[in-house]
Amino acid sequence: MAVANIQVSETPLVLYTLRRADDALILGHRLSEWCGHAPMLEEDMALSNIALDLIGQARELYSYAAKVEGKDNDEDKFAYLRDVRQYRNLLLVEQPNGDFAQTLVRQFFYSAFADLYWRAMMSSRDTTLAAIAAKSEKESAYHLRHASEWIIRLGDGTDESHARVQGAIDHLWAFTGEMFAVDDSERALIQAGIAVDPANLRGRWLTTLSDVVSEATLALPRNDWMQQGGRSGRHSEHLGHLLSELQSMQRTFPGLTW
Repeated sequence: MAVANIQVSETPLVLYTLRRADDALILGHRLSEWCGHAPMLEEDMALSNIALDLIGQARELYSYAAKVEGKDNDEDKFAYLRDVRQYRNLLLVEQPNGDFAQTLVRQFFYSAFADLYWRAMMSSRDTTLAAIAAKSEKESAYHLRHASEWIIRLGDGTDESHARVQGAIDHLWAFTGEMFAVDDSERALIQAGIAVDPANLRGRWLTTLSDVVSEATLALPRNDWMQQGGRSGRHSEHLGHLLSELQSMQRTFPGLTW
């Protein structure tokens, strides 16, 4: 039985909240794909716990988006009953896991931003978003520390591990610029004190990256050309495949409860 996609009233605050929720959900799902496949048991548990943190963030944000929208949508409908073009996540987080180095570089790039972002959002005039930020920042600080330690360990390790991490940095770099892009609807929320301007975080983000990458004997690319599209619903081919798996149970058995 075909299940219709939900309709979403994308007011600025709903859209803003969904973008951050989608980031967390999609990256959390990507990390969950490592469960049972990580290079060691301890890391299997670490990646699974980070995935759970991110999915927990997504749940809170989806629930708030549903409350703001004021219709009959909820966290499950936002996660499972939207079409691929309705997702607003960063292109970075939907990229495939690749090898262990690529997964850790993707996490490093995202967490270095998320830690700064959630810390800044704790001062949001929106009390619900500020509360979500206070909880999420504690989690993102650990996520960043975990990824940074691995980047240093692999970068300053064997020739093979060094080459793989540098290759991952070179490959994923073009997806990082989207984290700092702002459109008109988001600009209005920034001016109202509800959202933070990500451009103000870029300098500190680069400093964090540079410090870790330097210690890892690696290098950041000099190329400033960046991919765009995720925030407006234009995604890579990878997201459709991810959603077909993520949404399969709800699409097959709509409304199923456990």
